[in-house]
Parts: sequence; C-alpha cells; structure tokens
Amino acid sequence: MIDAPRRVRTPDFTIAMVVPLQGTAGLFGPSCEAMSELVVRDLNRDGGILGREVKAVLVDGGDEPGRVAAEVGTLISQGRIDAVTGWHISSVRHALAPVVADRVPYVYPALYEGGETRGGIYCGGETPRLQIEPALRWMRENLGSRRWFVVGDDYVWPRRSSVAVQTFARELDLDIVGQAFVDLGDHKIKQVIAKIANTDCDGVLMLLVGHDAVAFNRCFAEAGLDQRLVRFTPFMDENMVMASGAAATANLFVSASYFRSLVDANSMDLTSRYYALHGAGGPPISVVSESCYEGGYLLANLIERAGSAAVADIDAAMDGMAYEGPRGTVEFRGRRAHQAVHLAAGNGLDLEIVTTLAPLG
Repeated sequence: MIDAPRRVRTPDFTIAMVVPLQGTAGLFGPSCEAMSELVVRDLNRDGGILGREVKAVLVDGGDEPGRVAAEVGTLISQGRIDAVTGWHISSVRHALAPVVADRVPYVYPALYEGGETRGGIYCGGETPRLQIEPALRWMRENLGSRRWFVVGDDYVWPRRSSVAVQTFARELDLDIVGQAFVDLGDHKIKQVIAKIANTDCDGVLMLLVGHDAVAFNRCFAEAGLDQRLVRFTPFMDENMVMASGAAATANLFVSASYFRSLVDANSMDLTSRYYALHGAGGPPISVVSESCYEGGYLLANLIERAGSAAVADIDAAMDGMAYEGPRGTVEFRGRRAHQAVHLAAGNGLDLEIVTTLAPLG
C-alpha cells in the first residue's frame, strides 16, 4: 500500500490590527474590533491573502505610543505577524513607523496630516487638502462662514493640519481669528469655550479626538454657542455623535470619505454583511470602524497586485493601483490616495450627507 502524500498546511497570514481600547479614543474600540472581524471573514471568503488564511491579532492602539510600538516590534521579531493596519492616531503611527518600516507592510487607513513617505507605510486616508479645504470653501459660499477659530488636541495631526488651514485661509480669503490646543485626553475645554464666546468668529474648526470632541460638543451646546456658530470638523464619527447627544449636534458639519448614511452599492453591501455577522445589537458602524475594514482590504489589494508581501515589491507596484471598497473608488497616484469626500451635517444622533465636496477625478 502506498501512503497518500501528506498535505502541507500553508501558514496563516496574520495582521496586527492596532485599534484603541482605552483612552480618549477608546470609545471606538468595540466598533473597530467588530469591523476587524468582518474584514478577516470577507478576505478569507475571497481566498485569503496570497492563498493564505487571514487571521488578526488585536493590539491596543490607545496605549502610550512607545508601548504600542514595542508590542508590535516584538510581534514582528517573533515572526507572529505579517502586516500591520487598524485605526489609531498619528502619534501612534509615528511611533510605529521606525519599528515597522521596511520589515512588514503597514497600511494606515485613517485620515491624517499628509506627508508620509517612509518605506513600507501606505496611507489610504483623507488629507487636509482633500478634506478640509473644500469644506471651508463650501461653508464660505453656502453659509457665509469666513472667520474661524481653530481648536485641537495637542499632537501631530491637529498641529500640522492647523498649519495647512492657515494656507487654505489665505487661498480662500478667510480669517483665522484664534486658535487653542488642549492636552490629549485632558477634557479641560471650558476655558477654550469661554475664549471662543468672546471672539468675533463665524465658526469653529475642531481638530479634536474621541471623548475630547464629545466634551467640547456638550460644553459648546450648554453655552448656547451652537445656535449662533457653526462647527466644522474633518473628524467626527457616529459614536462621537451619539456620545455628544442630540442636543449638541446643531450646526455641526463633518467631512469624510465614508459615512454610515452613505447610500451606494459599496457602502450598503458593507452594512448588509456587517449586520449579518453581528446582528442589530452589534457596535455601530462608524467613520472610524470603516477604516479598519478599509485597511485590511487595501492591504490585501496591495499585496495581491504586487504578488508578494515584500515591501520592495509593493512599493514598485502601488502607483496607479485602484480598487473598489466601502468608500467607493480609491486610486493611488504615486503614494497618494485619492477618493471622493462628502460633507455631512449633524441630525440628532446621526450624520446625514449634504453634498459631495470633492468627487474623485
């Protein structure tokens, strides 16, 4: 009798999903974890990555950035992960970059300040030029908002985005009449609210994250400022809106490439699959959690296009790549992602799309 040849099992393709499970961004954790489960299931349904079954390891991106980087570095050194993605703030990305760059592919799908060029780091999120500038233009032309006060958390994304806002203000003939930055997670924003109340502005541009934005929205409404000033932010997800409360969302505008209220085949397909997996009682789909799906999906598309998970191969293959995901079409021109950006307005406990600011083109 001849023994049948043993089937050699292909090793899994394991992704570190870096998502916040604590801190000011911790309210995104349950939605991010649930969406990570969905993208792993969908990738395996479609054959995995390079024919390998996809698995995910959760890393708490809400921890101190140096500790997050050390944990991911250990996972890479031990050969336990093949790639990194997930939603986390830019200060975590900057800590991860020297640990991850050129070792395993790292897809960063969240909105960010732009300018990331380090090897092996692939950014798929919105940047200020595509997300903030057209929103300020629309609000000037449709609401007459010309005088802005900028408030942000004190770390890299708000700081660098505020510099870009100064450029946009000159281009659009707007005035930045004041700005203030608060410590991330401090929530001490009542002094900022008082300063805004005494400033001659038409609107407030918010560059705040998670619970900081929630606290700001509540205090803003309690001071009655929501009735005479608009708020615009490039970062406000559905979890933050619900935590703020329906009474704190009047005259609130948000720009992003995806909203839960987006009605097209791609986004509705995501919603259908998500609720089929998690049921109606699952964590809410949100702008942030969609980034976790987008990160896994972009990672798979990059690797399949390159035919390899090697950073050098992906770098050579990414220019001109395009794919269809929940945000619609995403195109890469060089290393820059281009995608449609929409403007939504607060409507009770949700965000309803008002217009498309920057169609892909």
